[in-house]
Amino acid sequence: MADTIIESGTLARRGLMFILSSPSGAGKTTIAHRLLKEEGAALRMSVSVTTRPMRPGEVDGVDYVFTDRPGFERMVEEDAFLEYAEVFGHWYGTPRAEIRAGLKVGQDYIFDIDWQGTQQLYQRAQGDVVRVFLLPPSIEALEQRLRSRATDSDEVIESRMARAKSEISHWDAYDYVVINDDIETCFRKVKMILEAERLRRLRQVGLIDFARQLMR
Repeated sequence: MADTIIESGTLARRGLMFILSSPSGAGKTTIAHRLLKEEGAALRMSVSVTTRPMRPGEVDGVDYVFTDRPGFERMVEEDAFLEYAEVFGHWYGTPRAEIRAGLKVGQDYIFDIDWQGTQQLYQRAQGDVVRVFLLPPSIEALEQRLRSRATDSDEVIESRMARAKSEISHWDAYDYVVINDDIETCFRKVKMILEAERLRRLRQVGLIDFARQLMR
């Protein structure tokens, strides 16, 4: 089992796919970035392929892998994605090969994806997936957070609110649900979930040999 080893205490461990989903404005991006900062190399952001135009300050291959619609469709035909979905008129997909190779050597990945992507990912890699959904304390608080950004028109905000209510309706498809009424408290809860899931017996690939050794 040398090709699946990562040191976690004394045992080899398989990596996991840690999904954070929430309606826009409920805090998943803030939580994800803080986790990445604190975890360092132990946790990587899954870099999606997208047909969305690059925004100022973004770097191809770091923030996203940018491609055009024909290129994305070729990748779909080649079954190159673990999941893919259309969001606000643009396509996003998770590359299969890199993630599977990383999991095998114990690398953890964080995913900032919606419920559709979560459903596809879970169908393809159930035991490797941990699903966390963040809820706002109220729908009014969510709308206020969107408006406080001062980056979107009223029309865009109305569209995001309609989509938010649709996304919230899928809360029961997740393993964990955390209400983000305080960002510090929410972050601590999400981090506890990550730490506990790393200790799940099914991920401790060195545990069988270790237990047998103890019983000799």
